[in-house]
Amino acid sequence: MSSPQVAPSVGAGEVLTAVTASAARTAHLLATRRLRQPDDLVGTRLPFRDGTRSMIFRTTERDPRVGTEPSVLQVQFRLRWIGERPSLHRVFVTTCIVNTPLFAGFPGFVRKLWMVDPRTFVYRGLYDWDGADRARWYADRLWRVLALVAVPGSIDYVVLPGLGVDDVLRDGSRLQRQAPGAQDDAEALWWELAG
Repeated sequence: MSSPQVAPSVGAGEVLTAVTASAARTAHLLATRRLRQPDDLVGTRLPFRDGTRSMIFRTTERDPRVGTEPSVLQVQFRLRWIGERPSLHRVFVTTCIVNTPLFAGFPGFVRKLWMVDPRTFVYRGLYDWDGADRARWYADRLWRVLALVAVPGSIDYVVLPGLGVDDVLRDGSRLQRQAPGAQDDAEALWWELAG
């Protein structure tokens, strides 16, 4: 359930192979009209235990949205240069759709909510993934890609098996850890919804 504290040891060649395969599968999903971008959640703000308040600015999902082993994957990072030049945030939000091949074709992808805290420019991806192991496999490769553009030390992720994003949106407390004493450090619980 916990996220890694150091970058995963995944080689650049392995990442390139995985991303290339994802891009090919994404092209097929697009050609068969099985990727869509519903806007029903766009503008929704989610408060997190670390004090950030992320706004959903895009949703990408497979159609149909099915999976047999629901898992939530949540990723956070800060992009270099954005905090110093907020106008670049608007550019990122407009152009980040080109990143879709970096995730939509990975095995197990179901849905991604794209989020940002407009005050701190902490970016989050809240994903529905089919299978916790597949979610971790993807996140380890994503880490290497994000490391090229993210503030060093800002990348983190957590995988929560047995939950879907809809479960979390209905009841944010379902993200809470069960470990004793874990509730004391709000910063360590960046991925928990507050309330």
